[in-house]
Formats: sequence, C-alpha cells, structure tokens
Amino acid sequence: MSVTTDIVGSWRHPRRVIRRHLDRQKSEPFAFSLLVVFLVLVFIAQWPRLSRDAALPPEVPLLPALLATGLALLAAIPVLYGVAAVSHLAARAVGGTGDYHGARLALFLALLSASPLMLLQGLTVGFLGQGAQALAVGVVALIVFGAVWISMLIEAET
Repeated sequence: MSVTTDIVGSWRHPRRVIRRHLDRQKSEPFAFSLLVVFLVLVFIAQWPRLSRDAALPPEVPLLPALLATGLALLAAIPVLYGVAAVSHLAARAVGGTGDYHGARLALFLALLSASPLMLLQGLTVGFLGQGAQALAVGVVALIVFGAVWISMLIEAET
C-alpha cells in the first residue's frame, strides 16, 4: 500500500496499519524510508516559517536557515532511533513481547501519520506567525501523534 493510504488509515485504525506492516517480512530499509519521508515532510513544513523569518527582519538569509534546519533534522535520526529503543524497553518492562523493529516501525509510522498536521502547523506559523493559532495546531498534532503512537506501540508489543 502507499504511504498516503497508511497515513489516512492510521488516523482511523492505527492498530490495523501497524499489524499489516508487522505481518510482512522485517525490513529495516522500509522502516528507515518511513523516517526519511517524515523528515522530508517536516523539512518542507518549515519552509513557510523560515521564509517569513528571512523576509521580516533579514538577519539570517533563507538558504543558511534552510541548511541549518536540514542538518538539524538529519541529526535527529539517531535520537529517534533511541526513542524507539527506549519505548521498546519500557514496553518490555510492563510485559511487552515485541521487538525493536516493531517499536521503530510504530514510532516512524506514528510520526508520518502526524505529518499532515505538522505541514498545517508550518503554514500557520508562516502566514500568521507565532501565536494562539499555531500553538493550537501544534497541540493537536502532538495529541494525534501521541494517540497513534501509543496505539501502534501496544499492537507492536503484543
């Protein structure tokens, strides 16, 4: 299935989506590709904010800001792998029987499923600036991510 189908399906039935991927043959390149797609979408989501920041008081030109954002997202890769490992260890402590691959898949799919809201949050900050609207969209994105991740992690660890 396509990534867009997984994103839409994750909002309605996250456990079904993760189960379908867990039933497939284990593939670390597939899990990593989900993470890369998420990071590309988050990078794109930052463009409106960075463009606004570069246009209003042009202290930092757009290209260096884009480069710094891209490098920061690349530096987040090992952190996200670590978060997945810690979530697996926490699940194992409370009786989970899954593996590290399932925990990574759950985290990366949950991040990817929240990416449309992250794109919306980037547009909100780009057009309206930091404020209540951007905060509200960010909170909704965080709640959706958390709910989907917990649901997928439970399925991956059972």
